[in-house]
Amino acid sequence: MGQLQLQINATGLQGEIQIPGDKSISHRAVMFGSIANGTTKVTNFLLGEDCLSTISCFQKLGVTINQEDNQVTILGNGLSGLKEPTDILDVGNSGTTIRLLMGILAGRPFHNILVGDHSIGRRPMTRVVKPLSLMGAKIDGKNNGEFTPISIRGGELTAIDYRLPVASAQVKSSILFAGLQAKGTTTIHEPAKTRDHTERMIRHFGGEVESDGLTVKISGGQTLTGCDFKVPGDISSAAFFLVAGAIIPNSEILLKNVGLNPTRTGIIDVMKDMGANITILSKGIDEAEPTGDIIIKTSQLKGTTIEGDMIPRLIDEIPIIALLASQADGQTVIKDAHELKVKETNRIDTVAGELSKLGASIEATDDGMVITGKTALTSGEVHSHGDHRIGMMLAVAALVCRGEVKLEDAEAISVSYPTFFQDLNKLYR
Repeated sequence: MGQLQLQINATGLQGEIQIPGDKSISHRAVMFGSIANGTTKVTNFLLGEDCLSTISCFQKLGVTINQEDNQVTILGNGLSGLKEPTDILDVGNSGTTIRLLMGILAGRPFHNILVGDHSIGRRPMTRVVKPLSLMGAKIDGKNNGEFTPISIRGGELTAIDYRLPVASAQVKSSILFAGLQAKGTTTIHEPAKTRDHTERMIRHFGGEVESDGLTVKISGGQTLTGCDFKVPGDISSAAFFLVAGAIIPNSEILLKNVGLNPTRTGIIDVMKDMGANITILSKGIDEAEPTGDIIIKTSQLKGTTIEGDMIPRLIDEIPIIALLASQADGQTVIKDAHELKVKETNRIDTVAGELSKLGASIEATDDGMVITGKTALTSGEVHSHGDHRIGMMLAVAALVCRGEVKLEDAEAISVSYPTFFQDLNKLYR
């Protein structure tokens, strides 16, 4: 795709969209299906590059996985059915794939080498390597296991009592996967509540995990059973249309089948606090996850402060929240978001830099941003830096810019939302 020229000047977005499957949950559905006994059928699977990398890795580990459009059938033979791969496991751009997969492989008695793209090569793995090593896995990599390529020789694991140094669902999930295979009960203490998709899915596949506030416990030696699983729409993908609907005049968008897991709905809480006109319809439980439809209408917005325990509930949505804040009256302050520095890009500096090119008043800080609105955005040349969420944020920004926006590396958007531009085109008035 290369450079994309956007001159939208939207006068209103109207209609409804079926949000694609949740990326985090799609990853986990394939992983649990692969280590369970029996057949697992996953529907509404996200056909993004990251999730396809997860399928590829488990196929190399000897799991039979058949994919037809967004339905995936996995023939699992349990953890013992995983085989030593004959090839390197390439996770592409997916941090979820590599970190969670490390937890699974930590207990398998064979050797693996994991690599990824250039972005993965810069992302810290020590936060996963340390607890897994304490449990008994033999792990090495560049800079003493901090960066890929990562080498793992798994084996017998022993349960640990571990306090996470950062609020990270990926690290928690990696330890839970290892804990399923360890002798004894593994206990994890979180500094703040993170997304709980892994815990919900363990129960859905017939396992047991105990959650009590910020403490999670899991006993080893459990056997999981294959099942059917429907993936809800990804609220992180819905966030781009929630913001577009709020900041574009004369807009009303219905977003269908969106996951409403309370550990992920920080974007809705923040938007309501800023004055967004949001209505949630038809709440229910779809498999293990709460879901619902959301209506967003053009809104009068005001600045706010986002910090503390709210951050893990919207960490992936902060780039689009920064755009939202640029179109709100007053100042918005984002704090305690250090994790943005170790995502696909340093999202603090990258978001501030790219939005500034379009005229936004935004300042990067050590742990977040300060955005002053309301600011009229103008034409310019911007770059996704290979980060799908920044690419989509800039595409939404083009909706309110006066003049043409040129977006470099727009193809990065396909990582989590391959049909983003088709869905956007459906809403033009």
